Amino acid sequence: MKYTLATAPLTPRFALLPSRYYSITPPTPLPSPQLLAWNAGLAEALGLDPDPAKHVQLAELLVGNLLRHERPLASVYSGHQFGQWAGQLGDGRAILVAELTDARGQIQEIQLKGAGMTPYSRMGDGRAVLRSSIREYLCSEAMAGLGIPTTRALALVGSSEPVWRETRETAAVVTRVAPSFLRFGHFEHFYHRGEHDAVKELADWTITHFYPECRDTAQPYLALFEAVRDRTAAMIADWMGVGFCHGVMNSDNMSMLGLTLDYGPFGFLDGFDAGHICNHSDHGGRYAFNQQPQIGLWNLACLAQTLVDLVEVDNLRAALDDYQTGFERTYAERLRRKLGLAEWRETDWALFTRLLDLMQAAGNDWTNFWRGLSRQQASLRDGFLDRDGFDAWYADYQTRLAADPQTPAERETVMLAANPKYVLRNHLAETAIRQANDGDFSEILRLQRCLARPFDDAPEFDDLAAAAPDWAASLSVSCSS
Repeated sequence: MKYTLATAPLTPRFALLPSRYYSITPPTPLPSPQLLAWNAGLAEALGLDPDPAKHVQLAELLVGNLLRHERPLASVYSGHQFGQWAGQLGDGRAILVAELTDARGQIQEIQLKGAGMTPYSRMGDGRAVLRSSIREYLCSEAMAGLGIPTTRALALVGSSEPVWRETRETAAVVTRVAPSFLRFGHFEHFYHRGEHDAVKELADWTITHFYPECRDTAQPYLALFEAVRDRTAAMIADWMGVGFCHGVMNSDNMSMLGLTLDYGPFGFLDGFDAGHICNHSDHGGRYAFNQQPQIGLWNLACLAQTLVDLVEVDNLRAALDDYQTGFERTYAERLRRKLGLAEWRETDWALFTRLLDLMQAAGNDWTNFWRGLSRQQASLRDGFLDRDGFDAWYADYQTRLAADPQTPAERETVMLAANPKYVLRNHLAETAIRQANDGDFSEILRLQRCLARPFDDAPEFDDLAAAAPDWAASLSVSCSS
C-alpha cells in the first residue's frame, strides 16, 4: 500500500526525548503555496504514493499549513562558526514535522526548511528564499545521484510571500529527509552548558537508533566517536573526489551520521584550483577546497571534547590521531577508481600529485578532465599549459596501467562509474533560478532528471556537461545563498 502524506503513519522519536532538546514549534502559515518540484523516486522509497496528484492539498501539507503531527519541533544546538564559539544556535527556520519508515525499514525524519520563525531564529524571519531553496533541492539530489551520503529533498514549494534579503525575494520551503538531522553542535550545546547528563543521554539515544553495533563494545562511547570519525572522513573523501566544496563547514553543520548537511554556499569545481573558496563570506579561506579534510578533523576535535566525561582523553586523542590515516585510506580508494587502477600503491600518491600540479597551473575543468581520462582521450593534453609535462605524466600513467591486471574495457567501466559526466555547476543552478524567477520551473525538473543519473551518457543533457561559460566567473554565493 502506498500512503499519502495525509494518511501515512508517523513514528516520532526525537520528540520523545526530554524537552530540553527542542521546542514545540508549529510552522507559520504560508499563503498560496505552489508545488514546484516533487521527487517521485524518493516519495516511493518512503512508502508514499509517487503521484503528487494522489496527495490531497499536497502543497499546503508541505509548507506546514496543515499538520497531522501534534509535536512539530525545532531542535536546539550550538557550535563553532568559522573557528569561533558561536554559542546557542538551533533550527532557526527548519521544523521537524513527521517521521516515516522507508522501504528498507529505516525511519526517516521529514523536516520543512523555511517554515517560519522558531525560538532559535536569532532575529531572523525563519523563511528561506526561492533562490537558496532551489539550490538545496537540486544539490541534495545531485549528491544522492553521485552516491555521496546526504540529506535528501522530497519537494520544493514556492509562495508569493515576500522575503527581504539583499533585495525583495519570494519564500519557498524545501521538504528535507534524513534518518536524523543530529549534528556535532547538539552535543556541543549541552557540554558547554555543563549539562553532561544530557550529553550522555544524547549519546545513548544516538547509539540506540543509529549505531547499535557500538552498544556491546567494551567502550560504547569511544566506539561511537570512532564510527562518526570514519563516516566523516569517508564523506569528505567523496567530496574531494567529485570536486565538491561545502563552503561552511561549521561544527553545527556536521552530521553525526556522516551526511552532507546544509546546502548554503556550496559549489563544484569548474577550473581546478586547490585553494578554491566557494563561499564569498569566507574571507580567510578557512573552508577552501583543499582545507576540507583538516577542517573535518578540527570539527571532530570539537565533538571529542564533548565526550571527555564518557571516554578517556588519551583514547579520544588516539582516535583523532587515526583520522588522517583513515581519510587517506578512503581517499585513495576513490582515487584508485578515478584513475582506473585495480589496487592503490603508495607510489601512486606521487603520480596523482604531479597531475594536480599540472592541473593547478592550467585550471583544467575538474569534471570534464576526469571524464575524458576515463576514455583516454588524446585531446586532453590540449587543455594543459605545460603540454610536455602532461605528456611525461601521461607516459608514466600508461606505464602504471601496463602493470595493472585489468583489461582496457574493464578499466573504462570502472572509471566511468567513478567520474561523473554531470555535476550541479553554479551556472546551471543559476540558470534554473533565473528561469524560476520568471515563472518557468522546467529547468529545475530537467536538472533533477539529469543529476539523478550523473554517470550516464545522455545526449539530451550534453549541454549540461559543457565547461562553465565566462559569465559564471562572476557568480557569488555566500551564507545568505
